[in-house]
Amino acid sequence: MIVVHLDEMMARRKVKGVDLAAAIGITEANLSILKNERAKAIRFSTLAALCQALDCQPGDLLAYVPDE
Repeated sequence: MIVVHLDEMMARRKVKGVDLAAAIGITEANLSILKNERAKAIRFSTLAALCQALDCQPGDLLAYVPDE
């Protein structure tokens, strides 16, 4: 299972959802889907934009947790 740490990274960077969505060019609704782990996929371009806006690496936003 892939766990999304977008909320934590946004909190560390003190970035609001509305500002991040505008900075990377997606809707707040789509950002919410990513934050709440309801997304089935993410484009590399969106991941790259998130990393640029939050000054982080993909591994800071996503983690693999094996199923038990």
